[in-house]
Amino acid sequence: MARLFGTDGVRGVANTELTCEMAYRLGQAAATFMGGTIIVGKDTRLSGDMLEAAASAGIMSAGGTAMLAGVIPTPAVAFLVNTLHADGGLVISASHNPPEYNGIKLFDAHGFKLPDEVEDRIEEFITSGGLEGAAARGDEDAAMLPGDKVGVTVPIEDATELYIDHAVQSVKDEGIDFSGMHIALDTGHGASSLTSPEAFRRLGAKVTVINDDYSGVDINVNCGSTHLEPLSQLMRESGADVGIAHDGDADRVILMTPEGDVIDGDFVEAVCALDMRDRGILAKNTVVSTIMCNMGLVKAMEKAGINVVQTKVGDRYVLEEMRAHGYAIGGEQSGHMILLQYNSTGDGLMTACQFLAAVVRSGKTVSEAAKVMTRYPQTLINVKVADKHALEGNKAVADEVAAVEAELGDEGRVVIRPSGTEPLIRVMVEASSADVAQSACERVAAVVEREL
Repeated sequence: MARLFGTDGVRGVANTELTCEMAYRLGQAAATFMGGTIIVGKDTRLSGDMLEAAASAGIMSAGGTAMLAGVIPTPAVAFLVNTLHADGGLVISASHNPPEYNGIKLFDAHGFKLPDEVEDRIEEFITSGGLEGAAARGDEDAAMLPGDKVGVTVPIEDATELYIDHAVQSVKDEGIDFSGMHIALDTGHGASSLTSPEAFRRLGAKVTVINDDYSGVDINVNCGSTHLEPLSQLMRESGADVGIAHDGDADRVILMTPEGDVIDGDFVEAVCALDMRDRGILAKNTVVSTIMCNMGLVKAMEKAGINVVQTKVGDRYVLEEMRAHGYAIGGEQSGHMILLQYNSTGDGLMTACQFLAAVVRSGKTVSEAAKVMTRYPQTLINVKVADKHALEGNKAVADEVAAVEAELGDEGRVVIRPSGTEPLIRVMVEASSADVAQSACERVAAVVEREL
């Protein structure tokens, strides 16, 4: 059976794959494994109300209190867990996925995503029927509570206000603001519609925003950080100084220059890391990224004398590395950026605020600041295979990868890995030119296809 938890919580088509029963069990698990007070937030999907009700019922059936934050970005829930001293957080969101999907992710009492071993224990709890299943098996420690012992729901009236103020103060505390700056913003019909426009306006910026309304069935649809065409058009029409796009739950951000050049997570990390170094707050002179980061980030950091640690793909692995060694900044090309000084998870609004603050301190324009890094051409080919696990130990593929890497030398690299969710082998090649990257990637992909 496939593992219940993916790289970012439990996810599936709402009401058929991610059912109310599953949400109820996850709510029970949250209160059982983390404690009695759980903050519950959701994005703007139509199924959010349904799953919120089910998850809250699960929390209450285990004797817990469901503190309802309503529609709010995922990172705001992590922030509120710490601020309100809750025992954990539960977010109902499928992030950048289409509207018919939904998901549930959990945070511990410190606002961090749960480690694999805790998720495994929760999965075992759920598959065995939750508290009801344990009671049926005669487990005296898991008896169902009588009606006068169950929990309640408590609305958090000022949830978005607390989060907005946190982001705004992170910039104002440094003695700067965004006065005179014009921001073009696409909130993707998602949760940031209620937070990011207001935060940027309070910091003095002029904000022209699109897709800040929502119907429940339009989240991420041809907009936001995974579909940048609307933001690009808005930049041309508005003449803004910078473009900003969030995904549905606003745990990531992608920016854009007035010329239409995309500033992805690698560029954001490079700019923020240099700013942190200059201010003396770059812990251990190190940044963390994944094996899929652009080689340009590594080269830019090497030139600046900053160390780069690379993890396997997934912001949870970036965070694990940061916590294990005391690093302050880590991120992914997709726009997930973790700044532990300010939050315990990827935070699209905070990342945008800190990037723009770094630009203001530098005295440069956004376009000039982004030139700190040069993107290496990158080609990715997904190869369908019969058994993705057969990649490990295949000599022909390993030999071809070694031959290509020898030819590329210091001006390129090959990354080959199985997909975490599909029967695919992902082959990625970076090189000093697009033609070289394409040719080399096709060579490796051909061997993978022949062998696997």
